[in-house]
Amino acid sequence: MAANMFPHIIYSSFIFLALTNLNLVNALSTNYYDQTCPSAESTITSVVKKAMLNDPTVPAALLRMHFHDCFIRGCDGSVLLNSSVKHKAEKDGPPNISLHAFYVIDNAKKALEALCPKTVSCADILALAARDAVTLSGGPTWDVPKGRKDGRVSKASETRQLPAPTFNISQLKQSFAQRGLSMEDLVALSGGHTLGFAHCSSFQNRIHNFNSKQSVDPTLQSSFAASLQRVCPAKNTAKNAGANLDSTPTTFDNRYYKLLLQGKSIFSSDQSLVTSANTKALVTKFASSQQEFQKAFVKSMIKMSSISGGQEVRLDCRVVN
Repeated sequence: MAANMFPHIIYSSFIFLALTNLNLVNALSTNYYDQTCPSAESTITSVVKKAMLNDPTVPAALLRMHFHDCFIRGCDGSVLLNSSVKHKAEKDGPPNISLHAFYVIDNAKKALEALCPKTVSCADILALAARDAVTLSGGPTWDVPKGRKDGRVSKASETRQLPAPTFNISQLKQSFAQRGLSMEDLVALSGGHTLGFAHCSSFQNRIHNFNSKQSVDPTLQSSFAASLQRVCPAKNTAKNAGANLDSTPTTFDNRYYKLLLQGKSIFSSDQSLVTSANTKALVTKFASSQQEFQKAFVKSMIKMSSISGGQEVRLDCRVVN
């Protein structure tokens, strides 16, 4: 593993530098569609709202999809592209197999193509849908800078660059730094885990055969660990078994941070945020103030979602023009 790390780091850094340079050319703007498609945002919001009424897991799915898009080649909608017979796209890479709700982006795109053809990029639709997912779940709202272009490249192999739920704090800091994101961005954006659900495979390492001396991760609160073992036994065969990421999985709040301080986090990567003094101080700050968390989250979301690098406005979000 170690032998392969450095080329991977250099490659990721190169990608980030390339995206940063592209971003200087394709500057984003909050009023980008004011003249060309003034009802773009309200159209997307209405599609997200409708989907949420039918499926309460949609907000978490859209937010995660946006994160996974931005961390590979920037926020260019490459996660939306379909695989072909000869080529496996990002959405079919191991970390993305559980992504869902792509139909929400398709529905928004269809509505926008009818209103303003060839105007609104799929990458912008996803960024706006992720914002709506947060707002409609009781979280903050913000002006999303727009003008992203859609990418033409999507490789399943590149999903290895996504931060894994088993990452320790140094791996997380490195992954975020390669994308120009700070330690505060890391802790604030991890708060996205206030929404959603995790499958057993993502946290099995903490509740069975943790190490040679302990079966369970000692940082897990004991009764919480026992409850996770009940839903995810060692030889789990239930395909959809797992646990909510916090106790209010459809509400965007700061409960995630409160539970983190109690030893009730789901992923190793979540737990790692309290293993460093600097990140633990931020966790404590966000746990004690929902307002501070929301302010930091908005700032970090705008920063992350502004890493762009596409070339076109796709007519169909699943295929290049």
